[in-house]
Amino acid sequence: QVQLVESGGGLVQAGGSLRLSCAASGTMFSINVMSWHRQAPGKQRELVAVISNGGSTTYADSVKGRFTIRRDIAKNTVYLQMNSLKPEDTAVYYCRGSWYQDGFREQWGQGTLVTVSS
Repeated sequence: QVQLVESGGGLVQAGGSLRLSCAASGTMFSINVMSWHRQAPGKQRELVAVISNGGSTTYADSVKGRFTIRRDIAKNTVYLQMNSLKPEDTAVYYCRGSWYQDGFREQWGQGTLVTVSS
């Protein structure tokens, strides 16, 4: 069974940077798409960034130019480099993986808290 474990969250001042990591264990079958999502208090979970098997990336408008998603296939790890952080980036950040194994499958990490102070 696939397990995802996020790390790298913490408290940072506005304008600072953090790098989140998502380490995957187990086997993902066929196409494998990894993404980062976040959920702020009182708000719905939103997509932050996604990276495909081919390395294509997409970002939420709110983080374009500031966040970068990267994937290390050999390490089964996806990263989210977060620069120029703003207080509105404060949220729990979740890693998600999706793939096909006798049907559509997905797995979520438990989340890591990012707090940006002003």
